[in-house]
Amino acid sequence: MTSLEWAALWLLVPAVPVALWIAWSDLKYMKIPNKAVLVMLGVFLVFGLVALPLDEYLWRLVNFLVILAIGFVLNALRLVGGGDAKYAAAIAPFFAVSDLRGVMLLFAVMLLAAVLMHRIARRLAFVRNLAPDWESWKSGKAFPMGLALSGTLLFYLALRVAAP
Repeated sequence: MTSLEWAALWLLVPAVPVALWIAWSDLKYMKIPNKAVLVMLGVFLVFGLVALPLDEYLWRLVNFLVILAIGFVLNALRLVGGGDAKYAAAIAPFFAVSDLRGVMLLFAVMLLAAVLMHRIARRLAFVRNLAPDWESWKSGKAFPMGLALSGTLLFYLALRVAAP
């Protein structure tokens, strides 16, 4: 394994349970808890320091600040939810800036897949009966973006681990 693959693995392992927690919370409550966002940022702050060279680590923290600022503006314009904006900022340091194009493509694919799967699942009674109290089933046009954001993060890191 190369150092980039090791770094992705160091970040992937602790990120998995937090990303799943966030996706579940957004599906169930249509909310991403601040505590979960802080835990995910903490995962990067601790494991990123171990996994990445210091200069790369510091530059990736800039990703957090940039996405947080963009998220605040988008939230103020009512284009994204506050939890979604904070979560996007918290996961931004996990992505290498050099992978930006690939990350955007991956996010587009994950968003489309998540929306389609969610829309199909909420029309199927047997699926809804598995989780009858999920707010996302009755959210109208609103969508639990934490599902797509978590998928993007996990697939990105898994692809980095598996990179030849």
